[in-house]
Amino acid sequence: MTADGVSDSRAGRRASLGRRLVWRLVLAQVGIQILVVALLFVTGNLVEFSTQENTVEILQEAVARDASGALVLRDTPRLRSLRAELPDLWAVLRDGQGRELRDGPVPPEFAALGGALDGVGQARLGWNLGDPPRGTARMRKVETEAGRVAVLTGPASSITARNALIGAGLVLGKMVLPIALMTLAATLLATHLVVRRTLGGLRAAAEQAGRIDIDRRETRLPLGDVPEEAAALVRAVNGALARLDEGYARHQRFLADAAHELRTPIAILNMRLEALPAGPERARLLEDAARLSLLAGQLLDAQRLERDSAPLLPLDLVELVRGVTAELAPLAVGAGYQIAFESGAEPVMVAGDWPALERAVSNLVQNAIQHGGRRGVITLRVHGVRAVEVCDQGDGVPPGWREDIFKPFVKESPHSTGAGLGLNLVARIIRRHGGEVSVSSGPDGGACFRLDFPEPGDADAAAELCRSPI
Repeated sequence: MTADGVSDSRAGRRASLGRRLVWRLVLAQVGIQILVVALLFVTGNLVEFSTQENTVEILQEAVARDASGALVLRDTPRLRSLRAELPDLWAVLRDGQGRELRDGPVPPEFAALGGALDGVGQARLGWNLGDPPRGTARMRKVETEAGRVAVLTGPASSITARNALIGAGLVLGKMVLPIALMTLAATLLATHLVVRRTLGGLRAAAEQAGRIDIDRRETRLPLGDVPEEAAALVRAVNGALARLDEGYARHQRFLADAAHELRTPIAILNMRLEALPAGPERARLLEDAARLSLLAGQLLDAQRLERDSAPLLPLDLVELVRGVTAELAPLAVGAGYQIAFESGAEPVMVAGDWPALERAVSNLVQNAIQHGGRRGVITLRVHGVRAVEVCDQGDGVPPGWREDIFKPFVKESPHSTGAGLGLNLVARIIRRHGGEVSVSSGPDGGACFRLDFPEPGDADAAAELCRSPI
């Protein structure tokens, strides 16, 4: 697996920031709710650990009748524990026949009730806010060994662990859990929407970053909707882009100045070489000087393309390619080639920039001279479907290199001649014209470069094409 494959695989497994934020907020809320419920439970606000209901239950178990049918309280273990816990325990037991049993110090206000509550199934007796502090009472009719008995008592007792758990479960099931589920559902929905809206600015910045390349300089990531926490990163990236643009501009200025400075000594060198006696050594030196001149010209062409905004006008590809063939024929013949021009139709009209297209075709011919193996024929063809081909009979271009050779400074071998600029300039010029460049194997072997042009005519589209980055 390649390094890129590993990187892509890891990126595919990486959790999204939005999902992380949503789940962490949900977990935080769940933790807070659990903490609140625990505090309510411990403080007795969720479940009453001391209640009169427990006192009624213990008394209910102890109620019985004696031989005469009177109500009595049996001395059960739980009742003994209750008396030990509550020394002031009191109770009033009353059956359906009006027989009563009073146990402990019954407060006068409740002792006077008598049969006033015989028609009531259960009741809570207490006082209004602001009244002097006094005890409360609980009355409930329960089934006992002595039959149905109304138990009236006051003191609250500690409930058992079992009853506490049952009470807590009822409260959780009926109140806490439904509220928690509704809260979590609302949190998931609201947090997802908020996070999605908040991260929208980052998505826009990421999309803009994906469009950055060497042909679209001065591009900056938008800061408008980016959260402040991520704004520092976006500003740092924009600063880095600005520094890269500045460095690229300095690099381009250096190349332009160097190319201009090289032209004069190269011209002087050519003049002196022309004055040498004819021979193989003179031919080789002239060819080397031609390569120097070609490199300087390519550097200048790269600068022209950066700022060129010439309009695309109607031109005849046949006339243009025929002129390039005639101009470069002496150089090709001197390098050991034959050169041929073919046209299946005349004229073949396209919308183009004559000097730029002339440079593109010249670069393809000079590339064939350099890499054609110094044998065979270099053929230039113009097709009626608005296409130009430049073919040689050399070793050709391996399939694995046919995409990369159009990139700047890319050479098939470190020992290859040239700087790797010519084919990149061809691709940029043809792209500016809305066309495509490709390479394949020629009919007689070797490499065959093809330039395909769009239909001419749409002046607005051509003008927009001129304004678009190269």
